[in-house]
Amino acid sequence: MSRTRVPDHVQKVVRAASRTVGRRTAGRRMLPTFLISGAQRCGTTSMYKTLIQHPQVLPAVLHKGVHYFDTSFGRGLDWYRGHFPTRAAARRVAEAVGVPEGRVITGESSPYYMFHPMAARRIAATLPDARLIILLRDPVERAYSAFTHESARGFEDEPFETALALEESRLAGEEERLIADPTYVSFHHQHHAYVRRGRYVDQLQRLEGEVGRDRMLVIDSGDLFTDPAPVFERICEFLDLGPWRPERFEQHNARPRSGLDDDLRCSLAKGYEEDDERLGVWLGRIPSWRR
Repeated sequence: MSRTRVPDHVQKVVRAASRTVGRRTAGRRMLPTFLISGAQRCGTTSMYKTLIQHPQVLPAVLHKGVHYFDTSFGRGLDWYRGHFPTRAAARRVAEAVGVPEGRVITGESSPYYMFHPMAARRIAATLPDARLIILLRDPVERAYSAFTHESARGFEDEPFETALALEESRLAGEEERLIADPTYVSFHHQHHAYVRRGRYVDQLQRLEGEVGRDRMLVIDSGDLFTDPAPVFERICEFLDLGPWRPERFEQHNARPRSGLDDDLRCSLAKGYEEDDERLGVWLGRIPSWRR
């Protein structure tokens, strides 16, 4: 029998009610041990959906991306806690799998955290022990994938080349406004930074300055999709989880799209040459898309 899709307005009501309950029970709830903080369209959804299959990982209660440290910071910590499981749930899981309660963890995936200019500082102040998982992919492919994604969601109505030409004017002054006003939310900064989000090393250096390099695990999505087993071994070690391998690693949230014009691809790739060289120095290895 086919499943009936729950209407969007019903889902919104259910989520609102769940958030209210979550806020009222915030004192009994966990805070995340890990954040998948970016980059957008680099496999973060696939990573999250696979990682929560680990027997020691509890998923966020409502959905993977809470967006607290970027667009919802003004809602307060109780609102944020309301998105996560209770400590009682963690105790039950710990007993079932035979590990100490502290070895059962939870987390979320909000890929805007990496790009938002204030998210790293907020994370450092609120979650001083949380660990950040970051995924990177070919920035040209990331840009085109992001454009396709935003277009499909109704957040972009220009052709790709036009959107690229508009990017600098759309983003002008937005980062400064986000820094100056904690309540400000920038539609253009969140949805239209196709090229700038692929300048990874500046974002990584900002995260490093706030949370420290030892709390960051950077994964090349090219390696992840080619051979995921050793990648998940590194993640389990990074998060202090027992050894585990998923039965299979599936790609989620991919969108079909037409091919990217070769000349435009080459132009974008050339524009990223210096950034990719700096990224290679920071990583200590050449990114997969430059090998």
